[in-house]
Amino acid sequence: MIEQKEFNGERLKNARLYRGLTLTELAKQTDISKQSLSLYENNRNTPEHLKVKQLSTTLGFPYDFFFQEDKSSAKTETTYFRSFASANKKERTAQSIKLEYVAKIYKVLIDYIEFPKINLPEIEFIGYDDIFDCENVTSVAEIENIANKTREYWKLGEGPIKNLQLVLEENGIQVTGFGTNENKIDAFSQRTIVQENDVFFIAVALGDKPEGRIRFDMSHELGHILMHPWSEDLDAIPSEEFKARERQANMFASAFLLPRESFGKDIQAYPTDLKYYQFLKKKWKVSMQAMVYRAHQLKIITDNQYQYMMRQFSKNGWRVNEPDDVPFLLNANVIRGAIDLLIDQKVLSAKDIMEIFKKRGITLYSEEIEELLNLKEGTLKIEDKVVQIIQLKR
Repeated sequence: MIEQKEFNGERLKNARLYRGLTLTELAKQTDISKQSLSLYENNRNTPEHLKVKQLSTTLGFPYDFFFQEDKSSAKTETTYFRSFASANKKERTAQSIKLEYVAKIYKVLIDYIEFPKINLPEIEFIGYDDIFDCENVTSVAEIENIANKTREYWKLGEGPIKNLQLVLEENGIQVTGFGTNENKIDAFSQRTIVQENDVFFIAVALGDKPEGRIRFDMSHELGHILMHPWSEDLDAIPSEEFKARERQANMFASAFLLPRESFGKDIQAYPTDLKYYQFLKKKWKVSMQAMVYRAHQLKIITDNQYQYMMRQFSKNGWRVNEPDDVPFLLNANVIRGAIDLLIDQKVLSAKDIMEIFKKRGITLYSEEIEELLNLKEGTLKIEDKVVQIIQLKR
C-alpha cells in the first residue's frame, strides 16, 4: 500500500519556531503572505510545490520534512531558563524545540545504546514555596543540606569537582550545548518523558563564556532539577515566584560547588584579598565573584566588605571578564559518544543512522544534527560512491 504524502502544517509551525521566527518575519523572508502561512500551519490550505520549496530553503529544513508525521514524539512539560527575564518567549521557544529534537534522537538511540540511568537523591524541598523570604535561615539551611546530600549520594567528597559534565552524565543527566544569544540565555534545563521515564537535559550556551561561569550554570540547572516542580507552565506563575526559584538555584549551585567546611577553611586565610581569590580560582574552577558571594553567604566577610569587594570588581572591569578566565569547552557528551560508538563498531553507518532518523520523523540535514548533538563536523555526512562503469580488458 502506497503511503499518502500530505503537507503537514504542524511541521511548518515547528520549523518556524525552531528558527525563532514570527509569522510576519517568515512572510517577509519568503514573500508568502502572513495569512497564507497561517492557513498552511493550521492545515486549512495546502501550499503549492514551489512554495514548499521556498519554505524549505528559507527555513533550512529538507523538503520531505514538511510531509511527515512526528513518529518520535518526546513529551516536554517544563523548561527552566537561566536569565529568564531577559529572553523573550520566541527565543526561549526556539531553544526548547531544539532540545526536544535532542530528546527525540535520544529516544531513537536507546534502542541501540545502554545509557546511564537517572540516579538522583530523594529530595523533599519545602522552602520553594517561600517566595518573599527565600533567603531566610531555614531555607538556606535546607538548601545547604540538599547540596551536601547530593555530594554524598554521588560520592564526590568535599573537594573541587574536576569534571562536572561527566558527573552529571554518569548520573543520567544529558548535557549538551547550543549557540544561543549569550546575553539573554545562559543555560536551560528540560524534563522529557521518554518511554514513560523521566530524562533530564541541561543545555549551556556555547561561545566565549568562561569555564567557571558555565560550571555555575550547570549547577544552577541541577538545583532546579532537584528542588523545583516540573509539571507547570512557568509563564503562568508570578514573576516574584520565578525569581525566588532562581535565587534558590543560585544558592544550591554555590553550596554544591563550594562546600561550607572545605571552601570555608580555604578562604579563611585571606578573605578580603582579591589576589587570593584569583589564586583559589584555579583550584575550585569557580569564578572569583561566585567565591566572594559564597564567602559573604557563609558570613566569613561582612556586608560592608562584600559591597566594597564587588565595587572593586566593577572598577577593575571584572564583572564580565575576570583574570585567568579559561574558555569553556563542552566535552564529547554521552549522545555524541553513542553515535561514535555505533559507527566505530560498525553497528550502523552514517547513512543507516540518517535513514533511521528519517523513518522516525527526524528529517533534518546532517549538519543540523551534528550541531544539535555537538558531533564532530562530517560525522553524519553521507559520501556518494562513484560507481565504476568501465574496467580493464582481461
